[in-house]
Amino acid sequence: MAVLTGTDSVFTTQGLFFSGTALVTFGGAYAVLAYVAQQAVQTYGWLSVGEMVRGLALAETTPGPLIMVVQFVAFLGSYRDPGSLDPWTAALLGALLTTWVTFVPCFLFIFLGAPNIERLRGNRHVSAALSGITAAVVGVIANLALYFAEHTLFTTVDNRTFGPLHLGLPDLTTFRPVALGIALVAVALIFPLRWSVLRTLGVCAGLGLAAALAGLTGS
Repeated sequence: MAVLTGTDSVFTTQGLFFSGTALVTFGGAYAVLAYVAQQAVQTYGWLSVGEMVRGLALAETTPGPLIMVVQFVAFLGSYRDPGSLDPWTAALLGALLTTWVTFVPCFLFIFLGAPNIERLRGNRHVSAALSGITAAVVGVIANLALYFAEHTLFTTVDNRTFGPLHLGLPDLTTFRPVALGIALVAVALIFPLRWSVLRTLGVCAGLGLAAALAGLTGS
């Protein structure tokens, strides 16, 4: 891609970014999506925060791997910066390229590492390192949950820097009560009533559609 489209093209950038992301993925899709969201929105500007949130919602509607949301990110990024290609052609090419570079490293890890995994599990030093990674992943997933909650419940979130800390502070005047209501319904269905995830998603999607048709979702 670098030879055909240049080292500065969106395709080369996406190929390098998502292949690198796949190489350092620990903890599954939820852990890596926090990093993808930050880089895709703030660093590369491939899509907006609201579109990133909708990409996650799109991934949640399927029983497939959540990491397929990267297809959505690459599609929009390539569509908006197609170079000399037709935007739709560029978008499809970016999505295909991103799928390839995301999954090839994972398959290599599986095929090359699987025969040695049992031996590694007995290595005390490796187990200690993996325990540290597990603890970090918990924090990363919590950060992702907070990120998407803020941008779902509030229309505007301002990024503030306090020394080494970078925080997103929501604008309380842009609160979206309908989104909170749907979230509370989901919590009630999942925990007290113990509904399945698919049934809960269906109900919440219906509520969101009804709210949109009634003009209650806000901006």
